[in-house]
Amino acid sequence: MAAEPVPRREVVTRGPAPGAAAPVAYRTVTAAPGSLPPAARGEVRRLIRAQLRAGLAVGGTLALLVAALPLLLRRGHGDGPVPPLVVWAVLGVAVYPLFLALAGWYVRRAERNERAYRRAAGGS
Repeated sequence: MAAEPVPRREVVTRGPAPGAAAPVAYRTVTAAPGSLPPAARGEVRRLIRAQLRAGLAVGGTLALLVAALPLLLRRGHGDGPVPPLVVWAVLGVAVYPLFLALAGWYVRRAERNERAYRRAAGGS
């Protein structure tokens, strides 16, 4: 067998840049769901439902809008149907701002749900 490679050593010569955001410390729960008190189980259940609702809302909105685009573009104007290249351009390029907007909304919603859970669970 070949010898194992020596891990590379790195030296940090400077601290974080001034004004840089401090790293966020996340708290993890390692207790089994059955060992949680009934009140905490209810809070966890509410958090999971809220996250599921937000995910389904984003997924449903995205599915409806993206599925409706080809149908809207298929009709065309009074001049006839829209060329397929335009349909592909709209579906391949113009949809991404919608993806980003929905993703931003979902992240803000999920963080708000997490903050509400931490407040209800007694954390800060």
